[in-house]
Amino acid sequence: MGWLGLDDTDTVSDGCTTYTLHCLLESLPDDVEASIPSLVRLWPFAQQRTRGNAAVAVELTTNNEQTLLTFLDEFWNEHLQPLKGGVGDSDHDREQSPTDPGMVWFDEKPDEASFYFDTVQRHVSIEEAPKPTRSWGGQGCIGAIAAVVWPMHSITWEAIAWREQAQWSSKARSVCEQTLAEVAQNDETFMSRDPRTERSLISPRGTCPVLFGVRAKTQADASSAASALSSAALTEPTIGMRVFATNQASDDHLNEVLESTVQSIEVLNRGTTKIRTDHGDWLAFAQSGNVKLLAQALHPGDRIAAFGLEPMPGVIHIEKLSLRHAVPMRVRPTCSECQRTMKSMGTGQGVRCPTCKARHPDAWIEVNRQLETHAWVEPPVDARRHLARPLGWYRNGNPVNPGNG
Repeated sequence: MGWLGLDDTDTVSDGCTTYTLHCLLESLPDDVEASIPSLVRLWPFAQQRTRGNAAVAVELTTNNEQTLLTFLDEFWNEHLQPLKGGVGDSDHDREQSPTDPGMVWFDEKPDEASFYFDTVQRHVSIEEAPKPTRSWGGQGCIGAIAAVVWPMHSITWEAIAWREQAQWSSKARSVCEQTLAEVAQNDETFMSRDPRTERSLISPRGTCPVLFGVRAKTQADASSAASALSSAALTEPTIGMRVFATNQASDDHLNEVLESTVQSIEVLNRGTTKIRTDHGDWLAFAQSGNVKLLAQALHPGDRIAAFGLEPMPGVIHIEKLSLRHAVPMRVRPTCSECQRTMKSMGTGQGVRCPTCKARHPDAWIEVNRQLETHAWVEPPVDARRHLARPLGWYRNGNPVNPGNG
């Protein structure tokens, strides 16, 4: 018995690590039994990340480990080693790193959960990783090891179906919309369909073997949803389907809550908002919905809290945002008779109503802003990371302990 890990067999436009593992499992020697495989999303800013930034692992049981290792050697040489150095033909807006596949074998699962958390929260090097019993390849071994040591403390499920090879080069996919709508109504599934636009969220938009991946809170719901979608008359043919245990919707990538005071707000291109705080720049991106709207409503002096990622020192990409305290807003007094905003009569002279000429000694008064405090906001479903845990999954919508909700 042992654990196999695999990563970095795809580019941004070609291949699929989950399908590579599926093919490996389908061709295992007869005396080898496989557990339910794991799919682990990693640090979103990893320098050599590929399309979905996911690694896979599986527990294998055999009475003849040497035969299994010989099979793995042959599979590596025939199917994985030739993938090294691949760069996809894509108009993706980020720089691609050539693929550097990695495969690892552990006789026993290491008790190294800390390495998994490192790989979802920051950049790591291969030197930091637990040493496998056997390894093949390069940088992909980092993700492969992370998938093996994942402690599986917060599990969701994804059932992935792959399409016929003739369709891999096409971005167009046919998945029955009516069946998808029914799947999305099941409270045990999540991130299946955007409730605002009714757009499907289960299919990649690029060229790759995946037809769809349907996510659920239970293995049974993921499996039944994928079976319903695959068998629907308006869904294109598939060549295989497999359910994975995943770390998606775990918030494992987030660390402790950050709290700071707003210094200034700057609205950038398309509405992306930079919040300058006494702990660096916090960014609410244009597509982040209520996060962006709350960011744009902030004033200097407001106290805020956030969960987010730090891709570079002093910069936080906000994923969840909360207003802790809103400073009052200074406004001119309103005339009690005319309900008109009073005008200044000059420095130190108070204000006067432009209609009835009534005077008020205070040039400014403070009023509370109509903003809810201590409530958390998150991006809309189509703008969340795979790892993001919905606020509704936390007790009272308060993500005080991300990763362990």
